[in-house]
Amino acid sequence: MSLLQLHVGATASWAGKEWMTTNGLGGYASGTLAGDVSRRHDGLLVAALDAPRGRTVMLDQLEEVLLLPGGALPLFELAVEFRLDGGLPVWRFVGAGRVIERRVVMPWRQNTVHVQYHLLEGAAVELRLRPWLHVRHADWGLDQDLIKAHPVVVEDGCVEIACAPWPALRLAVAGWRADWDDPCRRDMHYAIESGRGYLDHGPQWSPGTLTATLDGALALAASTESWAIATALDADDAWAAERERRRRLLSRAHPALRADEMAALLTLAADAFVFTPRNRPQLLARVQAEGDGVCSSIAGYPWFNDWGRDTMIGLEGLMLITGRHAEARDTLRTFARYLKDGLIPDNIPDGPWPPVYHTADATLWFFHAVDRYVAHTGDMETLELILPKLEEVVERHMTGTLYGIGVDPEDGLLRAAADGYQLTWMDAIVGDWVVTPRRGKPVEINALWYNALCVMARWLAETGKTAEADRVAAAAERARESFNARFWYAEGGYLYDVVDGDPGEAPLLRPNQLLSLSLPNPVLDPRHWRRVVEVVRDRLLTPFGLRSLPSDHPAYRGRFDGDQLARDGAYHQGTVWPFLLGPFVDAWLRVWPQDHAGARAVLAAMAPHLGEYCVGTIAEVFDGDPPHTPRGCTAQGWSVAEWLRAWVAAS
Repeated sequence: MSLLQLHVGATASWAGKEWMTTNGLGGYASGTLAGDVSRRHDGLLVAALDAPRGRTVMLDQLEEVLLLPGGALPLFELAVEFRLDGGLPVWRFVGAGRVIERRVVMPWRQNTVHVQYHLLEGAAVELRLRPWLHVRHADWGLDQDLIKAHPVVVEDGCVEIACAPWPALRLAVAGWRADWDDPCRRDMHYAIESGRGYLDHGPQWSPGTLTATLDGALALAASTESWAIATALDADDAWAAERERRRRLLSRAHPALRADEMAALLTLAADAFVFTPRNRPQLLARVQAEGDGVCSSIAGYPWFNDWGRDTMIGLEGLMLITGRHAEARDTLRTFARYLKDGLIPDNIPDGPWPPVYHTADATLWFFHAVDRYVAHTGDMETLELILPKLEEVVERHMTGTLYGIGVDPEDGLLRAAADGYQLTWMDAIVGDWVVTPRRGKPVEINALWYNALCVMARWLAETGKTAEADRVAAAAERARESFNARFWYAEGGYLYDVVDGDPGEAPLLRPNQLLSLSLPNPVLDPRHWRRVVEVVRDRLLTPFGLRSLPSDHPAYRGRFDGDQLARDGAYHQGTVWPFLLGPFVDAWLRVWPQDHAGARAVLAAMAPHLGEYCVGTIAEVFDGDPPHTPRGCTAQGWSVAEWLRAWVAAS
């Protein structure tokens, strides 16, 4: 791997490896390195459409064949190399006396994909493409019927395939000979779906074929944009523009990210998660009318949208240390607009549905994100704009708000409990089964509450509200005293995970306790810091993150696989979470502030993963058991964000 390039060599190593590129709107292109689709979410163009459509698979894939004197030869039978070039996917094919390169790029903030072929060596050759479609929302099952009729209109190198009620799929095919007299359909196998407990086959339809002579370069663009936008850039222009945009991203990033190859690659990977949502017309109209911008971050590809918790945890790593301060500002202002009953949303669904608010920690992470934003930017205007809303949040938590979230007047700690709801980040739920309810006073919720009170008291004091600042500071001190009196589990030498809840949950060794010393305002007494870090290191740390439960516990589940019931049963019962490397490194440096090399070694263990699963990024989770197979979302926002943030801290 050289700076800006990551190579995946012999095709024998490609099994189970995937690629993805994105467009800054939440849309993407993805598939296997071998040119197939293996998930129902995969597609060469998964467009982020306006409400109420959301992310829609508009073009599944292209069947690519070389027409040789001896017969047709599938292009991918000649594949010898895949690489990321500036984070962008490139394939190399060698055989039949030729060397061919294939590149895929999505112009930023367009639902357009360009596929380009370059003949690098050898004689000209005929290349035939067959586009395959199954237009549907990316989350829909594969048993969705095909659209009954796809009228096709061809004019001057422009092909328009009607996909009502979705937008038309437009193909820019100048230089290609179209044969639309050969429409067909087939049943496609999606290999990964069956292992996840879902239907693993579904129909695809093709309008016909496109054929051209590859002698130099050929390209095809697929888009749901207007013809004016879809054809504004040719493939070379789109590639050059995206490369330049990515060069600028790197130039703005923290020097520690530019100085290391893996950090630079993950800085480019972070770009995938920062997006402008198109499916919220009322919000967009109001914000734009006031001269502001709308921004958020995708929690994970290919199936998550934006979540309040993930966005706030990831904001520093995705936007602040990468120099994207305007996007960070717009993200905070966007979520401030969503505040309701003292809470920011837990989840903002992809489509016409309203936000949901059942979260005890996302709003507390909001305080932390605002604090880090102001520390990085000095933007007091945004703080002053949001501060009255944050004052309201504190009051609602003091007096009590939805889902049983509120301060217990007996000890000043924050409690949260509501039957049938999962309120912390350990949020797996199957039907009526809340897998890890954690009702009561969870350890990280109270660490976050103390941190929020501390930063709030400081902001109030800085703005001249002395009486209010003193009251909030007193609440923080009471919470700190109660926390240290109630959470230390002397027998285990670590912190209880929950107090005043299910007695069986209290003594569980969880990574959540790290927040008691990793946050800027640590609530835990310093005399316990080293012991907590050592216990977590010895019993939960793996090369790819922290286990959510130690492997010697009877409830431990070492594999995150199977159907949804099996997966959710393991989700927070031993499964490894990479994002927890962030608080672990913070805690490490709090205990051993001079040991930056040790902290970097913890993070450097992630390097082999960048060449597997979804190449060039970090997965959502890994199995608790060795060899710690990557699972879940192929690219997870807070996994990348916290690695980057921790790398800067350790540098």
